[in-house]
Amino acid sequence: MTTHQIAEPFIDIVADLSRHLSPENRYQRLLTTFRTTFPCDAAALLRLDGDALIPLATDGLAEETMGRQFKVAEHPRLEGILRSRQPTRFPVDTPLPDPYDGLIPLTGDDLHVHDCMGCALYIDDSPWGVITLDALDPGAFDTLDTAQLSVFIHLAEATVKAADLIQKLEHQVQHEHQIAREMQANVQQSMVGQSQSIKDLKKEISTVAASDLTVLVCGETGVGKELVARAIHDQSHRREGPLIYVNCAALPENLVESELFGHVKGAFTGAADARSGKFELADGSTLFLDEIGEIPLATQTKLLRVMQSGEIQRVGSDQNLTVDVRVVAATNRNLQEEVSAGRFRADLYHRLSVYPIYVPPLRDRGRDILLLCGYFLEHNSRRMGLPRARLTPECEPILLTYSWSGNVRELGHCISRALLKARGDYRLDNHSIISITPEHLDISHENNASPAMPLPVSNAGPAAAAVANREALTLKEGIDQFQRLWIAEQLEQNHGNQAQTARQLGMDRSNFYRLLKRLQLN
Repeated sequence: MTTHQIAEPFIDIVADLSRHLSPENRYQRLLTTFRTTFPCDAAALLRLDGDALIPLATDGLAEETMGRQFKVAEHPRLEGILRSRQPTRFPVDTPLPDPYDGLIPLTGDDLHVHDCMGCALYIDDSPWGVITLDALDPGAFDTLDTAQLSVFIHLAEATVKAADLIQKLEHQVQHEHQIAREMQANVQQSMVGQSQSIKDLKKEISTVAASDLTVLVCGETGVGKELVARAIHDQSHRREGPLIYVNCAALPENLVESELFGHVKGAFTGAADARSGKFELADGSTLFLDEIGEIPLATQTKLLRVMQSGEIQRVGSDQNLTVDVRVVAATNRNLQEEVSAGRFRADLYHRLSVYPIYVPPLRDRGRDILLLCGYFLEHNSRRMGLPRARLTPECEPILLTYSWSGNVRELGHCISRALLKARGDYRLDNHSIISITPEHLDISHENNASPAMPLPVSNAGPAAAAVANREALTLKEGIDQFQRLWIAEQLEQNHGNQAQTARQLGMDRSNFYRLLKRLQLN
């Protein structure tokens, strides 16, 4: 038989390799061609999955075969086929049971298979599965063309390998698309609100996201500046890359440059290995510089150079590296005032504020507060494994008239605390929904400040204010209260400048930042 004659039956198989087919359809077409080329009463393609062979396609076998699993150890014929790299044919009088006995649907008596053979399929030298042929005629395979069978087996291996690769790629694409959809859904869901100020904010985000302009996100503490930065990145053409986040306020002053620009081995004490900085990690993507107003003046000069030229130098190196990074910065400070006070470079400010976006405080968002309450209740109920929760009508005026100095972050903390308190009053046999009352909210309009961030209540200073309430507090609670009052007073005097406050209190900036987080002051 000529090569042309050998290859002719398999033209469709080769053509299928470039077609977009489902794995099921691809396997079935392969098996149909196999059975047409090598006449038999039944054929099957089975894939090895652990210790069992799973049918992926059958032709000539009962439909129920597709629902079975053939344990290799329980079927010596299949085990023999799988372990051999050559086609395996079993003698008619072999005592080994045939796994397909009774599975060839025929009218009349239930006939047994008399001639059986199979071939193992190997992918990258590992067993993938088997193809089996069965016939009722004991001599059906006496004249089988072994050269043609060898060609077919190689094509079958190529087909299943291509199907596996295509399926993995499709699953990867679907997974990435799902992640993208979830990220976008999270952004949209988290930016809850129907007020005009939020509609305007979303419009600004959509407008600037399509460009590569540097964005300066401004707004009070807790309004959601990071959320805005993520929305800008997710709607940009750079969304396939990661959003690299840097909290400038949490960086130790002596390591700011290393974190941003990287360093070479031995650049300073402790630099045991070379390290890429955030700008390198964000190459081709977006770098979010949160609390940009905390960057030291010395580092501001180098940051300006990077933004102007797109070139960085690792600490301890003279070599220039070129990066393509979009910068989105955020601050809760008035950088124009910082420029006037000499604490921030004017040229860097103008470079950062190419497209400023102002995030409105919660008090300017009207009834969005109630929508956010619903979002936080749903999120926390699900996270805590609790039934649905609701606000009683008495809560609405309290929530709507409170000033929310901590904005959305403060509201989220408030709802989390209220849900925990309401859970303690919840009785499964009495209620189907957890109800949150004004007592659970625990917010006061007397000083109109978050209970997690109390302000000084006396001209005598924070110590006197803490001592005045000492009978209601444990020692630890009293110390925490004193620290909150003292630090809040210092932050207010320093216009929210955390770095300056840390220096006045004689604390390392990173330790100070962790203390603020523990005391819920940031």
